[in-house]
Amino acid sequence: MDNKKPERSEGDINLTDGRTSWINNNTNEKTRALLEEDAKYFLHQSLSTPCLNVLQSCHGSYIFDMEGREYLDFHGNNVHQAGYAHPAIVEAVTKQLNELSFCPRRYTNIPAINLAKKLTELAPGDLNRVLFAPGGTSAIGIALKLARVKTGRFKTISWWDSFHGASLDAIGIGGEALFRSNIGPLLPGAVHVPPPSLFNSVLGEGEEAVKRNLDYIEYVFEREQDIAAFIAEPIRYSAVIMPPVWYWQRIRELCDKYGALLIFDEIPICLGRTGYMFASEYYGVVPDILCIGKGLGGGVFPMAAVIAKENLNVAADKALGHYTHEKSPVGAAAALAVIKIIEEENLLHRAAEKGKYFLDQLNILKSKYEIIGDVRGIGLALAIELINTDTKKTPAVEQADLIMYSCLKRGLSFKISMGNILSLMPPLTVSIEEIARAVNILEESIIEVI
Repeated sequence: MDNKKPERSEGDINLTDGRTSWINNNTNEKTRALLEEDAKYFLHQSLSTPCLNVLQSCHGSYIFDMEGREYLDFHGNNVHQAGYAHPAIVEAVTKQLNELSFCPRRYTNIPAINLAKKLTELAPGDLNRVLFAPGGTSAIGIALKLARVKTGRFKTISWWDSFHGASLDAIGIGGEALFRSNIGPLLPGAVHVPPPSLFNSVLGEGEEAVKRNLDYIEYVFEREQDIAAFIAEPIRYSAVIMPPVWYWQRIRELCDKYGALLIFDEIPICLGRTGYMFASEYYGVVPDILCIGKGLGGGVFPMAAVIAKENLNVAADKALGHYTHEKSPVGAAAALAVIKIIEEENLLHRAAEKGKYFLDQLNILKSKYEIIGDVRGIGLALAIELINTDTKKTPAVEQADLIMYSCLKRGLSFKISMGNILSLMPPLTVSIEEIARAVNILEESIIEVI
C-alpha cells in the first residue's frame, strides 16, 4: 500500500501526527472505541474516515462531543447559516414529515413550488428558472449539461485549486490535486487558469497580478474559440479569495464576447454569508446559471438548486437532473424556513456588521504575529493565511495544523484550506461574545505554537 500522504487542499487531512496526538490526548476510552468501530466499517479517505471525534449533539453555534465538551463551530461544512437546530427549521421539517414526507418524481408539491418561486424572487436579474438536486455536486452536473445544450459546446474554463464537488465531472472542472491525482481520464475540455488571488499568487501580488490573470483568460478564450462556460465561485470560500469587482465585470464581458455562459458556484457561500443573499450581488454581476446548496437545507436535509436565466429553458427533451429527491417536500420546507429566518432575523445585516468586527480583530492579530501573512474576508466568510517568515513567504503548513488542534483543545473548530489557510465560517447567528472568544482562542493557540 502506498503510504504517500495526500495533498492538502479542501480541508485538513486525517493522516498527520497532530491528528493522532490530539485523539490520544483528548479523548477517552469510550470515544476511541467508537472511532475504531467507525474506522472498521467505513471506507477510509483522507478528509474524513478515520474521524477526529464523535459528536452527540449540536445547537446554535456549538457542537458537543460524547464527553460533554463544547466547541464553537466555525466550520460546519457551511450548512449552519441559521445555526444548528434552529427551532423554526426543526418545526418546519417535523410538520412536513407528518404531512407529505416524499414526493415521487412525476409529481410536484406545494413546498417545492413555493421554494422555486421564492428563489427566483430573491435571485438577481432574470434568473427565473429552477431545478433542485440532492447535493451541490449534482447541481454542478446539471449546470454543465445545460451549458452544453445551450451552446452546443463542451469546453469549460475554471480555476486551479478550485472545488466544485467530488464526482468525476466535478473534479474534472475542479483544480485540486487531492481529488484529481491518479484518478484517470477526467472530463474532456476542462481548461484551467490560475485563481485571481491578490496575495502570494503565482502571477504576483496585488491588482497587477489580477490584471495579468484576466489577460491570460482572454488569451485562452481567443485560442479556444469554443468555450461553453466559465465556472467559478465568485468568492473562493474556503480560502476566501476575493477578486476585485472589476475582475468579474470583465469576465462577464468576455463570456458575452465569446458566446460562453457564466456559471457561479455559490454552493458554500450563498444565503447571507457575505452579507448579501448571494455573493454575486456584491459584484453586481448576474451569471447565466447560479448553483446554491449546503445551507439551503438548514443543516438538516441535503438540498441544492440550480437557478438559470429564462433563456436557458431549452432542454425540455433532455434529462438534466432526474434525481430521486428532486422535489423533496422535506428539503423544500427546510429551505423555506432558512430563508424566512434570514429575512426575519435580519441576518444579512448581522453578518455584515459582525463580520466587520471579526475582521478588525483578526487584523489586530496580524499586526502582532509575523506568521499571519494575510487576513481577508467579507461578512462572516473570513480567512487567515499563515506563512513562514522567509523571503518567499512559503506556506506555514505544519504550524497551521498544530494551531488548529490547539484551538480544538480550547473549544474552537474550523477547517484548514490549502494546507495553511485557517477558514473561519461561523453561523450568521453568532454573537459578538462568541467571536471574541474565538479570537482569544486563536491568539492563545498561535502563541503556543510559534
